[in-house]
Amino acid sequence: MDILALILVVLAQTGPAVETYEAPLAVVAPAIDGRLDDRAWADAQWSVDFVDIRGAEGGPTPRFRTRMKLLWNDTHLFVGAQMEEPHLWATLTDRDAIVYQDNDFEVFLDPDGDGLAYYELEINALGTEFDLFLDKPYREGGRAVIDWDIEGLRSAVGLWGTLNDPSDLDRRWEVEIAIPWSGLRSPDGTVVETAPAPGDVWRVNFSRVQWPLEVVAGSYVRAVNPTPEQPHPEDNWVWSPQGEINMHVPDRWGRLRFGPPKGGP
Repeated sequence: MDILALILVVLAQTGPAVETYEAPLAVVAPAIDGRLDDRAWADAQWSVDFVDIRGAEGGPTPRFRTRMKLLWNDTHLFVGAQMEEPHLWATLTDRDAIVYQDNDFEVFLDPDGDGLAYYELEINALGTEFDLFLDKPYREGGRAVIDWDIEGLRSAVGLWGTLNDPSDLDRRWEVEIAIPWSGLRSPDGTVVETAPAPGDVWRVNFSRVQWPLEVVAGSYVRAVNPTPEQPHPEDNWVWSPQGEINMHVPDRWGRLRFGPPKGGP
């Protein structure tokens, strides 16, 4: 096997390079109001722009920009996301509805990085939350516990435009989330997370689901729905690419490093 062929084999086995983000310790916690204009957020850098879930070589460049910021303190992880969006749309209002059937923003957390006992949270533009616990990935026979909730979770959505109104063009939406460390525990209580220390690293990822829309009788509807032949007609844009259309491959998630305060030692 020549050198080029060997390199291609190695790349195919390892998948896309993973992203790393260092979150500063928040001196003051941000207000959770759906707007990332708090002084606290000024200390956090924007992430790289999200890419297709398959990676730059595997899928098209996203049509709309998505990026996120992270902060933390001794009680919470704070997540802020900003998404360009000319057509603000959401339909699901019940807690733990299958929110990715709308356009949404998603958070995935694997604190010890072993690919087991991890957490998922999804939010749409109505602010509807869908959180679940997974004992292991689906392809390994994992079980999703949907009636589990992140106790103490707070979130808010800000809209720059008019929701569900096809008569105009919108600008963006923002999501702001406060996830308490105390709320990250397995349903049976055998896994209980604690606040990280500066320098700790978690495996995490962030995703945006974006459906093709059309206007019917003055309202948005999904233009394409999943079929056996095309199970993923939606776009999946992520912070750290997975190499395939599957978020549930935790060993391909990015790395979150918990840093000191901005300008700290």
